[in-house]
Amino acid sequence: MLSEKYKDIPGWGMDADPENEPTYPMKHYTGDDHKRLNYERSEQQHADVEILQSNERPRLSAVFGTTVPPSGLSGIIRRYAFQHSEDRYRHWLPLILADRINAVEGYIEDLKGGHVPNLFNEHGFKSSWKYNKPAVIKKLFVGGIVVAVIWSSLRKKK
Repeated sequence: MLSEKYKDIPGWGMDADPENEPTYPMKHYTGDDHKRLNYERSEQQHADVEILQSNERPRLSAVFGTTVPPSGLSGIIRRYAFQHSEDRYRHWLPLILADRINAVEGYIEDLKGGHVPNLFNEHGFKSSWKYNKPAVIKKLFVGGIVVAVIWSSLRKKK
């Protein structure tokens, strides 16, 4: 018998006893648990924009987002990140940096299009002011110092 062969392995077959199964009284076994590996793959979505794909996966996901294809400096950084394995900082840190750069690129696009972004509302300062005034005051103070230092250093160079 198969279970006799493996009985020396600690924990082997511990879920075979329905009385020892944590979900036993609630779960109704229909046999479908074993069928989940043999499912019909969804039809592949057509890629009409550049899709960045992990080098650890042989093919694209069946469905993926196409609303914001990689572009600009953030796109270059994302392409670099996807050349590396997902278990490396060389993959994840550039993606975080690309997200920050993409936000700035979005502000620049808004300004080019004649739309002035409402940073106060878009960054949630209203609720921050309501629930955490000291943090908002600290951010504004530190931001003011940073702007003053940059402004004074630019004035000195002229």
